[in-house]
Amino acid sequence: MKLTEIQDLIKFVAKSGVSEVELETKDVKIIIKTSSSKSKEQFFVQTSSPAPLQTSAPAQHYEAPVAIEAKAAEVKMPAAIDTDESKYVTVKSPMVGTFYRSSAPDKPLFVNVGDEITPGKVTCIIEAMKLFNEIESEIKGKIVKVLVNDATPVEYDQALFLVDPA
Repeated sequence: MKLTEIQDLIKFVAKSGVSEVELETKDVKIIIKTSSSKSKEQFFVQTSSPAPLQTSAPAQHYEAPVAIEAKAAEVKMPAAIDTDESKYVTVKSPMVGTFYRSSAPDKPLFVNVGDEITPGKVTCIIEAMKLFNEIESEIKGKIVKVLVNDATPVEYDQALFLVDPA
């Protein structure tokens, strides 16, 4: 396995949001671990012979900063809205996947801050294993804050929106 292939694998894991990946072949064993509590990802490379990676040591430990790029800018709350979040309902992700605010890059967003939502209204899409799942609102209210940037990985039960119930 070439060093560039390992670097590509590390970038893929960092963008996917997976917490741990282990890959083992005849000559190489790679373990990539990411942690949300740290801003670094760790990966270990062990080889049975130093030739495939052309390194001087059979095992190496690297730490590299995680660089995940966000496509969308941060969503800002209007100044007139009260910042006491205890009175708001948190809409959470029902699955692990990639969060999208619209059905396509050139299509309008499903919901914006200030929009009224009702039960059954599509608020976002979560893509999991090449399946695009429309996430519908279960409550009636007004979107106060969008907590996730577009096209970013989300975990199960992760907060997506704050809603002021009506």
